[in-house]
Amino acid sequence: MRVIVDGDSCPSRDVIEKAAKELSIEMDIFCDLNHHITSDYSNVIYMDSGFQSVDMAIFNHVKREDVVVTGDFGVASMVIGKKAYAVSPKGYVFTEKNIDTLLFERHISQKVRRAGGKTKGPKKRLEEDDIRLYNSITSIIKGFIK
Repeated sequence: MRVIVDGDSCPSRDVIEKAAKELSIEMDIFCDLNHHITSDYSNVIYMDSGFQSVDMAIFNHVKREDVVVTGDFGVASMVIGKKAYAVSPKGYVFTEKNIDTLLFERHISQKVRRAGGKTKGPKKRLEEDDIRLYNSITSIIKGFIK
């Protein structure tokens, strides 16, 4: 089991790294060349800045039972298909039961924006999001979430 982070879309790498370090779990952070990420604990893996390059690298890297932290529903869906865990940067666990609804809502929002409409952006990040993220990751690693 490893923790894999979509570094292009994850604001709380320090919280994730804290959980991985405490439980002695390997952690890989994937990002494109436009980001500068450093870590004393994690492996930082840089990809070209092409369209979906980080997403595809994560998909190719992930194995069954890995924990992937991503804000991208598409990446989460692919990860779930490989029998790995997907967690949002706010700590919500993506599952086979909720991912289809999330992908559908994303599709509808894209249609509204293409037609010139406006949709709400993400809510402001709160301290409780970091707590939920930490708890979700540690619960998965300890086997509390199956």
